[in-house]
Amino acid sequence: MRRRTSGDFPKFAVANAVTQAGTQVTFVALPLAAVLTLDAGSFQLGLLTAAEMIAFLLVGLPAGVWVDRLRRRPILVWTDLIRGLALLSVPIAAWLGVLSLVQLYLVALVIGFCTVFFDVAHMSFLPAVVGRDGLERGNSVLEATSRVSMLAGPGLGGLLVQWLTAPVALLADAISYLASGVLLSRVRAEETPAPRQAGRRLRKEVAEGIRYVAGEPVLRVVAVLGALAQLGNGVWNVGQPLYLIRELGVGAGLYGLMLSAAAAGGLAGAAFATRITARFGAGRTMAGTAAVAMLLYLPLTLVADGWRLALFPAFMVPAGALSVVFNITQVSYRQRTTPEHLLGRVNASMRFLMWSAVPVGGLLGGALGEWSGGRAVFVTGVLLVAAAHLPVVLSRTIRHLDTP
Repeated sequence: MRRRTSGDFPKFAVANAVTQAGTQVTFVALPLAAVLTLDAGSFQLGLLTAAEMIAFLLVGLPAGVWVDRLRRRPILVWTDLIRGLALLSVPIAAWLGVLSLVQLYLVALVIGFCTVFFDVAHMSFLPAVVGRDGLERGNSVLEATSRVSMLAGPGLGGLLVQWLTAPVALLADAISYLASGVLLSRVRAEETPAPRQAGRRLRKEVAEGIRYVAGEPVLRVVAVLGALAQLGNGVWNVGQPLYLIRELGVGAGLYGLMLSAAAAGGLAGAAFATRITARFGAGRTMAGTAAVAMLLYLPLTLVADGWRLALFPAFMVPAGALSVVFNITQVSYRQRTTPEHLLGRVNASMRFLMWSAVPVGGLLGGALGEWSGGRAVFVTGVLLVAAAHLPVVLSRTIRHLDTP
């Protein structure tokens, strides 16, 4: 039995926007705390990226089982509160003069573990909030609010780092997580978790989610794209601050604004995603956006000092728009077609297959940076992300998904 109220989704969406805004501040401020405050090298920066994402590898699959067994709203509330308290420790340690890389690694680990459970529960709770017939619209609104937050967040993060130092800037994200937890605690949509059958083991339930993804041809190809893209993003996340800030001398404020470019395009993508999918169908929308996005990433390899810095926002804006349309389409397809009792495990399986590649990419980026410098890491990450789109572009199953 489910109960929905008309005010549930606005609270759900505002909580998402608040969390995303703070998260984008952390996306800028956490690595800059390592680089600027603690003088971290490229391999240490790679370890920080790996620490935040290793949870997807360690608990990404069992998280889906637990999300299917439990009510999802309390998971969302508690993981937000824990993330907020973890981040709050960074400015406190900085004020006391005891901040260290070890603490940053531990904070990144806590955030990563909580994020695994939050993300799976968030995607799995949405159908209870909006109903399955409102998924495209609900996902579009969530993406739009996320992109507004992501548009402002990196720029705000860069300015806060420039004005207040990176550790103090993380206070903004701590507050955002705490505020999001309070908002989500007021969402009244309820769902009854699937009863656990006697004798059911964790391993068997995990295997059901993996088996469903492996046997569903569209989800299987999307998972391959996601894994390759996140491997590239892990490398890219190390390369961006090393190349743009250390080698090209970009200031923290401008750096944050540059990272907002994809969010600016993503906002447009979220606004038009529902109409594009309705016009072309899910399959052609996924294949078409993947093909064009792949081409748009390639000019980023030419980013350099002077006027060529402008290539970064010029191509990240349209690439961000297409990526959001693709993401809304594939997530809505997954939420609509997956049986409800498997939704948490399928979402967890997809997140595991995709996001567990990020720590691997972070370590690869860190090692590559020690050997060849920031530009090589940056370019390698871009090329890996671009190449990741090929499985969807070449998939006949996805291209003909809407053919009767």
